[in-house]
Parts: sequence; C-alpha cells; structure tokens
Amino acid sequence: MPGPFPGMDPYLEHPALWPGAHQGLISLMWENLNEILPPPYVASIGERVYVVEPYRGIIPDAIVLRRSAEPLASSGGGTAVAAAADPSWMFAVEPVEVREVYIEILAAAASDRVVTTIEVLSPSNKAAGSEGRERYEQKQAEILSSQANLLEIDLLRAGEHTVAAPLNYLMERRPWDYLVCLHRGCRRWTFEVWGIPLFQRLPRIRVPLAGDDEDVTLDLQRLLNRCYGMGAYARRIDYHDDPLPPLSPLDAEQADAILREKGLRD
Repeated sequence: MPGPFPGMDPYLEHPALWPGAHQGLISLMWENLNEILPPPYVASIGERVYVVEPYRGIIPDAIVLRRSAEPLASSGGGTAVAAAADPSWMFAVEPVEVREVYIEILAAAASDRVVTTIEVLSPSNKAAGSEGRERYEQKQAEILSSQANLLEIDLLRAGEHTVAAPLNYLMERRPWDYLVCLHRGCRRWTFEVWGIPLFQRLPRIRVPLAGDDEDVTLDLQRLLNRCYGMGAYARRIDYHDDPLPPLSPLDAEQADAILREKGLRD
C-alpha cells in the first residue's frame, strides 16, 4: 500500500518513525538487488557499529553530580556551621551502542570484493559534530579514493549536507528536497545526482557494477511504497499533525490539499 504522497512521505522523517523505515528500505533494496543482479554478483547487508558517549548536545544534562555541602563562612569568632545540601538530581547514563546498516554489492568470484556500497542516510550521519557523522565521512572518503562505487540516498530534509557531490553545484539546480548521489570509482571527480522535489515521484536509479557490466536499476518509489505498507504506517501516522521537521508554508499548503483529497484531513 503506497502512502498518500506521490513521492517521499515527509511524515516518515519523524525521529520515531525513520529508524524502522530506514531498516525496511534497506531490507527491501537488498531483496530486490539479489533478484536482479547477474551472476556472479551478490548483495549483502553490512553494519557499522559504534558507541556514543553521553555528553551535552546528544543527551543534554544527562549526568548531574551531587554537590558536597559547603561550610558557611565564619562570622567573627564564632564556629562555622555546615549547612545541609539542597536536594539534587542524580543520573547514571550508559553509553549508547549505535548500529547503522548499509548494502554492499560483492563480486563473489573475486573473493567477495566490494564493487558498490549503497548508503541510506540516517540523522546521525547528518548531525554536525556527531560520532555518526565522523564515522560516515571517514568511510565516504575511503570509498571515494578507491575503485569502488558509492551510491548515497538522502531522504531526510534536516541536517548537514552529506552526500559526496559538492553543495555549491547542487544549489544551482534547486528546487529539490531529497538527493541521490552516485559516484563511480572509475570517474574520480564526476557525480551523477538525482535531485527530488518533495511532491515528485522518487526516481528509478542506476546501480553500477564492475568493469563493463551493465548497470542494474532500483525503483526507489516502488520500494518506498512497499516499505510503507509493510510498516503499517497508514495506521501509525496521524496526518492531522504537522510533519517533523516542518514544511515551508507553501509546501504545507500543498500537503494539506493532498491529505484532504485523500480523506486524511477534515
């Protein structure tokens, strides 16, 4: 069952919904690729694991230490009297283990050599100064300096610019809200980009293989529609609320018209 919008559903970007949508989309892409990849290629799901320490900005004010009582200053020759400490809050917060999945297309006949990496970006990849962004940029740089291909899918409006194609080139081609960026390992400084406006169908995108082997094609909209149905998002999303992050006034007006036409708003 597809969602109410012709392309990406902005309500899926909500922090409570995106992790499941991200996992579902990766799983469906993995399944689809293994249906259409020619031998001897195979798609595999990889995992990036790291620990996020609780610090200000990720978990604000997570740890508050109890302050020891301070003696009152002595007045004259009297004896200082220790005052009882005011009530305080104390938290013990454990570091958070983060797991991010992605897809690798392997050339099985070449000892599982990675031919193409496919990333669907997460909020942590786009959060300035975060561990997730640092780890992602390290991997991105490694792939860009290799012969492997990198396909990045950014369906999140919030956060820092993250895909490999330089932002200044992309800004000249506005309007777009979402991006798909393809870098072929054999073309060092060349990027193929799909810029996607909010209310436009998600594109069919090329997935490169090795050498002269022909690209395969992923239909992102079809995969997102399946993800929407399998995740029962029609039962989970209240379309009377505004999406998070919010839409511009013009986009909000168009979204309202679409939702009213679909009977999802009064």
